[in-house]
Amino acid sequence: MQEVLNLPNIITIGRLLLIPPVLVLVDPFDPLKSFYALLLFALASFLDLIDGWLARRSGLVTVFGKFMDPLADKIMVMALLVYLVHVGSVPPWVVVLLLGRDLYVSGLRSLASAEGLVIAAGFGGKKKTVFQMVGICAVIVHHRYRLPFTEVSIDYHVVGMACIYMSLLMAIVSAAEYTFGFKAALKQGRGV
Repeated sequence: MQEVLNLPNIITIGRLLLIPPVLVLVDPFDPLKSFYALLLFALASFLDLIDGWLARRSGLVTVFGKFMDPLADKIMVMALLVYLVHVGSVPPWVVVLLLGRDLYVSGLRSLASAEGLVIAAGFGGKKKTVFQMVGICAVIVHHRYRLPFTEVSIDYHVVGMACIYMSLLMAIVSAAEYTFGFKAALKQGRGV
């Protein structure tokens, strides 16, 4: 039980519990609800940084945490993207490609692990996640707002979609990196 119920793992579980309230609040027609959804999603994203830092700093890195932390990230991002399709804020084909990429890479990593191979995570995957998080935040805000003390307005939906499209491009590139990494690890593992 100590393996599961330590502070970093409780924070990770807490991030999962924030997903339903965020989904309830996402509403492209209600700026106030959208703002609250943004705050909760940003909190969950910030807690992702905290739980990993705390686990490493306190020596509480566990098998459960290694499994749940990235799973919580994927569930959080994909739940929001699927829901944003539902409310008409994101095109379905984008989410299908992003989901497909994640399933493909997870399958490759599982296959590599079963063969005793390790595929190093590429930097492209980390950049993809950052662009997805920023894009989701902006799409949740959805509306056009004027920057304080200026006459400049920003359409957050347009900015968010630009970030999501950039994450899609990085997702495709990182999937190719994983494929080549798998092929190289397989070749090295077989001594070819």
